[in-house]
Amino acid sequence: MIPQPLPTDLFADLLVAVLSGHRPVHSMLRHTRGRAYDELAWLAERGPLRTRGARPVVRDIGWFEPRPGAIEAFARVGAGDRLRAMAFRLELGQDRRWRCTAVELGGPRPPRPEAD
Repeated sequence: MIPQPLPTDLFADLLVAVLSGHRPVHSMLRHTRGRAYDELAWLAERGPLRTRGARPVVRDIGWFEPRPGAIEAFARVGAGDRLRAMAFRLELGQDRRWRCTAVELGGPRPPRPEAD
C-alpha cells in the first residue's frame, strides 16, 4: 500500500509553487481561509522564492498539532543557494478538507488591518 502524503507536505509544495511564481496565487483560493489568501497574495507579489535556474524545493517539514483539527507547520525551503524558512497553519473544515489559515516567510510582513 502506498502511504498517503500528509496535508503538511501537500500544502508546503503548493505554497512554494505560488511563492516562486510557478503557480498563480488564485489557484489557492479554495485552499485558504480567512486572511491567509491576502497574506499569500502579498507575499507572492514580492516573489520571495523566485530564483534563476533551479526551482525552489521543500527540504524538510516539521509540525505541531496544538489541538485536533489544527496543524502549525514549518518548512525549510532551498531556493537557489539560499535556505529559507516558511511557516503556515492548517485547519480542518467541517467538510473534512484542510485549508491554510496563515502563512509567513522570513522578511517583511503584510500590513494588518486596524480592526484586528
